[in-house]
Amino acid sequence: MELGIGMFGDVALDTKTGKYRDASVKLNEILEQVKLMDQVGLDVFAMGEHHRADYAVSSPEILLAAAASITNNIKLASGVTVLSSSEPVKVYEDFSMIDLISKGRAEIFVGRGSFIESFPLYGYDLSDYNQLFEEKLDLLLKINNEENVSWSGILRRPMENQTVYPRAFNNGVLPIWIAVGGTPESVLRAAKLGLPLIVAIIGGMPRQFKNLIEFYKQEYLRAGHDESKMQIAIHSHTFVSDDKKDIDQYFFNYKSQMDRIGRTRGWAPYTKEQYEGGRSKDGALFIGNANEVSDKINEMKELFGLTRFIGHMDVGDPAHDVMMNSIQLFGEKVAPQVRSKIVATL
Repeated sequence: MELGIGMFGDVALDTKTGKYRDASVKLNEILEQVKLMDQVGLDVFAMGEHHRADYAVSSPEILLAAAASITNNIKLASGVTVLSSSEPVKVYEDFSMIDLISKGRAEIFVGRGSFIESFPLYGYDLSDYNQLFEEKLDLLLKINNEENVSWSGILRRPMENQTVYPRAFNNGVLPIWIAVGGTPESVLRAAKLGLPLIVAIIGGMPRQFKNLIEFYKQEYLRAGHDESKMQIAIHSHTFVSDDKKDIDQYFFNYKSQMDRIGRTRGWAPYTKEQYEGGRSKDGALFIGNANEVSDKINEMKELFGLTRFIGHMDVGDPAHDVMMNSIQLFGEKVAPQVRSKIVATL
């Protein structure tokens, strides 16, 4: 099973000044963190896309291209590309260039987006939310598999025998994953297309998602796809420290971001009870010491039949040294325990 780390590029709000932390500092910290991920042998780094004051990364492609030049082995993915409000031709071109720079390490996670600020920003109508994604995914997959593209849809002008360059490694084909938040229709789409699935599990109990993932497996095989090529991942909030003080402090980072998002969505303020409940054996937070986190990941591997786990690790913008410690523990303590468990059960 592959192990990776995802980020959104959170920037903390200084309550005294009312200003967010310097995005330039944050971006350079992320690059140092990705370099460490590569050094400790992690498999994947995924960078999210947002267009808000409390996130530093609006274009994952730019940051991933920078990361490609300072890493050697780690795969570099968007986490996610909000495809509904993106241009598929540009998405392919950007990621094929990352792929060429990194010698074949680029991946695209596409989703509809749970944050909607990119739609009015780029001039899209939210009433077209679903159709935009379906059309643009269809076009992106066609570009990914064909050098000369002829395509027509409703919400975008057609393409007639047009070429898209440069072409990525592996005969121009990039790995494209479908990222979902739990909608059966999205899972069914991924299964029918034979695309890898990544499920965001950030609340409640992971076991509640078992039927959804079994549904994917069933429909994937029903559609006639090769079982040996099936890939399933989950993406969950994760933080590792062997110092309980760090775990307790991380609650305040976590709460600050959850409350900021929650105010726009009508959520009640986040509580310590929720945090500890999420950290419990059955909860969705992979937050704890190295043994606790590795045990929980192993349980998810067995429960779902995972081929990949992505730990989302920068919620609320923890201090750089705290993040570096968490990444190092994830790579040097958690990953070996997960990998040795998998070898032992084969």
